[in-house]
Amino acid sequence: MSMFKWEVVDPAPGEPVAPNQRLPWGRTVGLGAQHVVAMFGATFVFPLVMGLDPNLAIMFSGLCTIGFLLICNNKVPSYLGTSASFVAGVAAIRTQGGDSADVTGAILVAGLVLAAIGVAVHFAGAGLIHKILPPAVTGAVVMLIGFNLAPVVAGIYWPQDQWIALLTAAFMVCASVLLPGFWSRIAVFLALIFGFVASILADKIFGQITSVAGGATEATAHDRVSWAGVKAADWVGFPSGKLADGVSVIHGPSFSMTFILLVLPGVIALIAENTGHVKAVAEMTGENLDPYMGRAIGADGAATAVASLFGGSPTTTYAENIGVMGATKVYSTAAYYVAGAVAILLGLCPKFGAVVNATPGGVLGGITVVLYGMIGLVGAKIWVENRVDFGNPVNMVGLAAGLIAGIGGVTLEITDDFELGGIALGTILVIVFFHAVKGRSVDATSGEVTKRL
Repeated sequence: MSMFKWEVVDPAPGEPVAPNQRLPWGRTVGLGAQHVVAMFGATFVFPLVMGLDPNLAIMFSGLCTIGFLLICNNKVPSYLGTSASFVAGVAAIRTQGGDSADVTGAILVAGLVLAAIGVAVHFAGAGLIHKILPPAVTGAVVMLIGFNLAPVVAGIYWPQDQWIALLTAAFMVCASVLLPGFWSRIAVFLALIFGFVASILADKIFGQITSVAGGATEATAHDRVSWAGVKAADWVGFPSGKLADGVSVIHGPSFSMTFILLVLPGVIALIAENTGHVKAVAEMTGENLDPYMGRAIGADGAATAVASLFGGSPTTTYAENIGVMGATKVYSTAAYYVAGAVAILLGLCPKFGAVVNATPGGVLGGITVVLYGMIGLVGAKIWVENRVDFGNPVNMVGLAAGLIAGIGGVTLEITDDFELGGIALGTILVIVFFHAVKGRSVDATSGEVTKRL
């Protein structure tokens, strides 16, 4: 059967719809639009905080989702939104004077590395991942990536409007936990709307705020929300213009080994994400998707590389959309093709992109203070779900130095022109130290070296 032929079904309430099935097109389009809403908030928040164009990111999320489905032979229903795994590395690149071309060049190389790993996993089997990157290691790397971002929130976004940031964060926390079903899964999107409304009301009630707005170096009086860019933008067209650092929205990459090393740890996080998401989809659909694990990882890597080649943002499979499938029990890949098409159309609307770019800094501060913490805690979640034993000194001591080096920004000067630091150094220490002592430890009572399986 062709990949583009789905069996049309009309299931009873609660009955699942398989990946190779679909509902009538009207309902399928509705479900596709629902997937767009689910991915929407995070997919354009992360490009904003990385200094890239959110409209371009949304357009490529649609293109990359369709490419992912084709590579996986329509067996793994998933949406590829913007990845948060590179945010900390990008922040480090910009701190060291890199621009958007340096950012996309480094991410492009990381995408190629991920694609190569996907090919290796496809031929060697999924067990290769667990051997090189066991849960203890992947959990530590994901944790240091998330917690390394704390200074970005504290130093850039939160000070722009602390009260709006606090209100937005409080709303997002409550929405994520207290709202029912689908609404809790789009808490980021709802928090963005809430933050916009709160900022507009604050402008009307309290007037302008004096703070260091995005891209500025000194505090100035300014409106929290400015619609000047929205009024000037066209309704239809390709993403265009300049980013905050002066680089064109659509641009070619620039390559620096120093910057590449800063983002490579994000590859480990993407491997963990993709592996976990494929397993989650397999559990939902009742199908064995291990043979497609390598394809999924490789497809995500290829998508990240292609998007970065044109100035777009890195991608990853989205848990938000997996959550939508869990709630609806509709696993049809047809809905994801619709979602990809809708995202492409949104990306071709510059006025929509201008609205996104008008997001106040305080709103981003409130959202990122929650999101970045959640990224870090996903690392702890990996440990808990895989029952990593910290009574074992291999796990306790083997990971400790890397975590502190990565989160604290420790640096190691190799030459006068090259140093390792932060996430890059932390990841290397986690992997090297863990594997150096894996299988052996010292008995606390006898002092004898014993083998640990």
